[in-house]
Amino acid sequence: MEAKDLYSYFLESTGVATDSRQIEKGTLFICLRGEHFNGNKFAAEALEKGASYVVVDDLEYFKKDKRHILVKDSLKSLQALAHHHRMQFSIPVIGLTGSNGKTTTKELINSVLSQQFNTTATVGNLNNHIGVPLTLLNINSKTAIALIEMGANHLKEIELLAAIAAPTLGYITNFGKAHLEGFGSIEGVIQGKSELYQFLAKNSGVCLINSADSKQVAGTLNQEIFSFGTSSSATVTIQDIDRGADENIVILAEETKIISQLKGAYNFTNIAAAVAFGNYFEIPIAKIKKGIEAYNPTNNRSQWHTTDSNTLVLDAYNANPSSMKSALESFFSSKKEDQVLILGDMLELGPFTDEEHQKIVDLIETKNIKETLLIGPEFNKTKTSTSGFKKFDNTTSAIPYLQKKNFQNKTILIKGSRGIALEVLKDYL
Repeated sequence: MEAKDLYSYFLESTGVATDSRQIEKGTLFICLRGEHFNGNKFAAEALEKGASYVVVDDLEYFKKDKRHILVKDSLKSLQALAHHHRMQFSIPVIGLTGSNGKTTTKELINSVLSQQFNTTATVGNLNNHIGVPLTLLNINSKTAIALIEMGANHLKEIELLAAIAAPTLGYITNFGKAHLEGFGSIEGVIQGKSELYQFLAKNSGVCLINSADSKQVAGTLNQEIFSFGTSSSATVTIQDIDRGADENIVILAEETKIISQLKGAYNFTNIAAAVAFGNYFEIPIAKIKKGIEAYNPTNNRSQWHTTDSNTLVLDAYNANPSSMKSALESFFSSKKEDQVLILGDMLELGPFTDEEHQKIVDLIETKNIKETLLIGPEFNKTKTSTSGFKKFDNTTSAIPYLQKKNFQNKTILIKGSRGIALEVLKDYL
């Protein structure tokens, strides 16, 4: 079935779902398959729950009635449907990718743009080959700007997502040591993320770049750019000014002081990008300021918590060598007394795993940190030459130690990959 034919069913529906638990009356349910699941099994259940139609790609679950739609590949049909829908709108579509800071930057940009425009943006981090199409299908007649986050851990993934979303503008937050197992090297990361630049170049799109990032500058030669940075040569000049007593990031743009709710020096660029997008769309600086200052990080991303006993820097949503190093350097520079580190393994590094975990330990050993908890089998393999390191196989095994230790009046950085689930430890701090 062609996308344009499936589109008529979509227009009759109240929306698309790929999870039978999210079925509402009138939903178009698309049955997806994976290595360990077959969504076709839930086709009948979806109809019982009120779905208007089900899209199946398994003959075993297909019934010859008007509510069952048979296709060769449900995932490809979802992607084609999303692209067809996106192309019905002649609106700016922003594609956003990068190794670190994608979701925080996306939320900041959305907070700024929504001060003046109706936006449709990626919810959470639904940024893969399924999440991107679902976000695109949320675009409606009221949408003035769409903001699409794109994640990838292999070459050609951004190429695919860009082809589906057809962005008119793009921004790559940075090129870091993330998903090295899939990309193979930092050069692979640069090549993979730059697939967004290549799409924009072929389709007369605009690249927003950080003028201080030489890789971004080199990757966008001979194509239209809109730059930001601390240099006066940038299209938009933004200054990182003195931190307040609480160390929130404070910037100066168009002679306006903007006090964010974000901490950590690495967030300066994320904020600056949001200001630049606001400037690109000619949003008054007062509204840009309102958008930045309204954003409060959630979901374990650079969140500062004050408990009855300690101050926690909870950054346990994800981790890779680049983001781990940035978080540590920012934490060290804060000059807080009685600092403690709780670090979890960095996943998906492939053959670079041992080397990158050891580099993090070596960095810590150059600092005056009295206690560091290393959690996970990869950090357990590292070698330490100084005292103060405690190693645990997993998060659960660290709990009895924290209960006995009973940290008081400490500033504690909690940083690790999502799979390590370090956030459960905050209840013991």
